[in-house]
Amino acid sequence: MAFAGVTTVLDWASGGLTVARADLWALLAVAVCTVLRPPRVTAGGGWLTVRGLVRVRRVRTDALVGVWRDGRIATRLLLWDVHGHRVTLDLGVLVADPLLWHELDTGARRSLEAGTLRHGTEILRLLGRDLDDTATRGILGASGLG
Repeated sequence: MAFAGVTTVLDWASGGLTVARADLWALLAVAVCTVLRPPRVTAGGGWLTVRGLVRVRRVRTDALVGVWRDGRIATRLLLWDVHGHRVTLDLGVLVADPLLWHELDTGARRSLEAGTLRHGTEILRLLGRDLDDTATRGILGASGLG
């Protein structure tokens, strides 16, 4: 919404602000916020949902077939379940919310026990180690020990 404020003030300062133009700036601000809004990721007992701008995708974490890691800089995780549903999520979401990682890890372990998870066990193991290391550094840093 700062976009609407800045553009409206600049247009007013230039002397060209009208009601129609103020409405246009407000509409553009809403469009920019809608497009730039990150997907919302939620998880529960055996599922993970990603709500994007247009679509809602859900995958059964307790019935995963495979897990793939995509990207070198902006790394994403692709999850695919036995029902053919796929979800892509940014790894930063898992770093920011350890409870999401816990739900995903729990579901993946169940998939492994059920024998459905055939690809990506090593990716999940390494990711878990990296997330644990990141959490440990954060805790030590916050306590002044790291």
